[in-house]
Amino acid sequence: MSPSPAPRPWRRLLDRWQGVLLTLVVGVATLWLAATGQLVLYIHPRYDVFTVVMIVIGMSLSLATLAFSPVRGDDAHDGHDHDAGHDHDHDHDGRLDAAEVPAVEDGLRPRRRRPVATGARRLAFSVGVAVTAAVAIAVVALPPATLTSATAGQRDVNSSTAALDRTTVADATGASSDAYRSFSVLDWAGLLRQTTDLAFYEGKTADVVGFVTPSDTDPDDVFYVSRFVITCCAVDAQPVGVPVYLPGWQDQVAADDWVEVTGGFDTNRSSSSQDPVALVPDDVTTVGQPSDPYLY
Repeated sequence: MSPSPAPRPWRRLLDRWQGVLLTLVVGVATLWLAATGQLVLYIHPRYDVFTVVMIVIGMSLSLATLAFSPVRGDDAHDGHDHDAGHDHDHDHDGRLDAAEVPAVEDGLRPRRRRPVATGARRLAFSVGVAVTAAVAIAVVALPPATLTSATAGQRDVNSSTAALDRTTVADATGASSDAYRSFSVLDWAGLLRQTTDLAFYEGKTADVVGFVTPSDTDPDDVFYVSRFVITCCAVDAQPVGVPVYLPGWQDQVAADDWVEVTGGFDTNRSSSSQDPVALVPDDVTTVGQPSDPYLY
């Protein structure tokens, strides 16, 4: 049986180092996100420095691997020169010398080495190249983006108890009007969860910025001014929001629009909404996405 042809040098190189190359591609993309201030779209800002340091270490090790690990040829062809006069210890009639014939003990034939499954190797090589290329293209070509209202709907707005307990009614009692206007979506969402007493909200004006998420129970009359709260990274992001009662709101804004809503709180007049108190807006203005869209 004739031996399998040796893979081409570039193929051996790519087959062996595609993981290292992928690490370098992801590392460069991460450093670019950090340099442009967009890494906060994926992780909490307190992990920025740690992430950059670890990426630099990983890229350095990858480059060292490429620099100091020589690529070896195929073992079946190393050390042989098939074009140099056929200097092999074979008889001219194609038979092995008697000294090279392995001994047969107890009537058993010697085992033959199974040929390498070239088809499986080619498949694994092709899959590896495809995955490497897909990840590289996704990291480099796709623009960074924040989480959307679709993700907020999947994770249930205001379902995170830990996030909503940061601002308490006791903390908010007696605050000035300017302090109330500085409250974020997270602050108001926590207060609405803790109390539905309208006397507490009387005379208090909210001024909140977030993206529009339609209500699951009454999408025609109610939407949430929403933000994501991040503890570590976008994977653990939890949506919080302030319900806004505004029948026909779709005529003014659309889902995922970033808006600034100003107004006071009153009984939610929606017959199907699960929020007993809602923000009744005096003004709804479309705004641009903040440079740091998440809350911490």
